[in-house]
Amino acid sequence: MIFVRREYLKSICCSRISIYQIFYANPCHNYYPYSKIFSNCTPSALDFPCYLHQIDNRWNPKQLSTLRTQIELNSYRYTQLSFYYFYSSGAFRSFKKRVRKRLKTIAKPCLNEAQFHQAISGLLPRFSAGELCDVLNLQVDPVVCLAIFNWASQQPRFRHDVLTYHITIKKVGAARLYDEMDVVVEQLLSEPNIGSEALYNTIIYFLTEARKLTRAAIIFKHMRSCSTLDCRPSLRTYNILFAAFLSRRSDSYINHMYMATIRSLFKQMVNDGIEPDIFSLNSMIEGYVLSLHVNDALRIFHQMGVVYNCLPNSRSYDYLIHGLCAQGRTDNARKLCNEMKRQGFVLSSKSYNSLVNALALGGEVDEAVSYLWEMTEKQRSADFITYQTVLDHMSKQGRKQDVMSLLKELREKDRLDGHTYQRLLLVLK
Repeated sequence: MIFVRREYLKSICCSRISIYQIFYANPCHNYYPYSKIFSNCTPSALDFPCYLHQIDNRWNPKQLSTLRTQIELNSYRYTQLSFYYFYSSGAFRSFKKRVRKRLKTIAKPCLNEAQFHQAISGLLPRFSAGELCDVLNLQVDPVVCLAIFNWASQQPRFRHDVLTYHITIKKVGAARLYDEMDVVVEQLLSEPNIGSEALYNTIIYFLTEARKLTRAAIIFKHMRSCSTLDCRPSLRTYNILFAAFLSRRSDSYINHMYMATIRSLFKQMVNDGIEPDIFSLNSMIEGYVLSLHVNDALRIFHQMGVVYNCLPNSRSYDYLIHGLCAQGRTDNARKLCNEMKRQGFVLSSKSYNSLVNALALGGEVDEAVSYLWEMTEKQRSADFITYQTVLDHMSKQGRKQDVMSLLKELREKDRLDGHTYQRLLLVLK
């Protein structure tokens, strides 16, 4: 429960600061079960904690829901506000999601009636699908394009073809009008014998951009069930799906869950006789590394050039070196690094940082310093954590003098800027 005084709300409304900022500045897990009254009208009052208060029984849930919407739109000023709210952070996220949805609904673009009527006036009474394609291509506004498409669907003796669907879905999807795009896709799926591999790939791409992975899987299954070969999934279809499932790189648990789907897709692609390219194989390696299955990634790596007709590139090595270093397998990482150099590739900054950190954490400080100088010579930038890890473990070995000399040498050779140098000195002290 949140209680806000009239003077404070007046300040918020006048300065066009929404009540949303109060929620965002104070996460629910910091709330306490007592109230705080805001009488200070200065902007610094937003920095004060916002506490929960007891429920005001004069408001029913329906009135409170309406009140929250009105406050977010800054339409009215109230003398006293009481928000029915839960203590859990899940309810807080739900509230933010509802507010975003309402604002998104209000902010939807409107149809330009003049532009719409001007566009359809150029069409003949019995226009063909090709003539409609020309008109759709000329439209910059996706809402007008969608309106023309819907208007043409209602005309007698007219039927859309692949091109009209493709142009409309591409324009609406690029504008992120995903709900409107879903309606067009449903209309397409209800039409028999209309579709192409490029059209379905476009639909899957925009559905994955909207994170509607289940919907994208339905389109993929529809492609596989098509009787015409032109609509069957291609290598590009699988690569779009691989990229979508690997887009959540920060959470190893999610990557572990998605990896089963990626493995199934890859097996299905090979069974259908589609030869994987370097992007597909690198996606498998990256997926296995992100889901902490490094041995499976090594298996795919050693099959490249033997089972599959493409050789590893620099990305293949980078993914593996990073994964091996994350598990502390520095010997295998160094072997791959040497093999990579023989192939003429240069490690990325991420691989170098991973290798230097892993060596330092494993006690091989001199080897870590050697790779640190090597990466600076290859114009690869080391981050602050890498410098700190090397210097810290060197200091733990009792080599204080070596730490200061290395730090001084890095500064003299302009490997460190002044700010990073001062930060490292403070950390070492």
